[in-house]
Amino acid sequence: MMIYYVLTGVLTLIGMFVSGRLKSKFAHYSQFTLRANMTGAEVAAAMLRYYGITDVKITMGQGFLSDHYNPATKTVNLSPDVYQGRSIASAAVAAHECGHVVQHANAYMWLGLRSAIVPVVSFAAKAQPWLLILALSMMGSFPQLLLITIIAFAITAAFSLITLPVEFDASRRALVWLEESGTARGEEYAGAKDALTWAALTYVSAALSSLVMLVYLILQYNSRRD
Repeated sequence: MMIYYVLTGVLTLIGMFVSGRLKSKFAHYSQFTLRANMTGAEVAAAMLRYYGITDVKITMGQGFLSDHYNPATKTVNLSPDVYQGRSIASAAVAAHECGHVVQHANAYMWLGLRSAIVPVVSFAAKAQPWLLILALSMMGSFPQLLLITIIAFAITAAFSLITLPVEFDASRRALVWLEESGTARGEEYAGAKDALTWAALTYVSAALSSLVMLVYLILQYNSRRD
């Protein structure tokens, strides 16, 4: 299983690198004020108006890069730096979250699927640490527990994979609107695209890590059966 530990170490380093680059990119593009001089909240409101969406509320949340869209409550929750900021970074993040709103309005299949399995994924994620400890400690007496653990990890791995098209498509929609509306052009558009690319790579890193763990557990299960 040495290859598993090597891969895990490599993916952990990649994840740390991508996360660090995302933070540095956000900090970098936060220094450049959008020529339109719009806050993230104003960018979000303008994008929603552009697509004729009137039933979604834009709110300011807490934390750093905690931005998200909640389909259940129809709220775009922007972190303070994004909500109040007038930078390229703020515009990119706000537009990305509204990309999810447009997905919801257009019944985008992958967003609907991701939203539908959130309760199951949440339960599986909470159970994973306990299942893993019990499964590895009771491998000899209760091998079926490892199979249950594999199922739990398979659920979260599937969620990570489903998240990829959702996030990439939201960024694509955001960039299309930023350019078509004239909110960001030229260097501003290039900066927004760069920032959103690194944001998307964090999801790629998370998906790879989930798959490696799943493969490891499957190999463990098969080795006990042989």
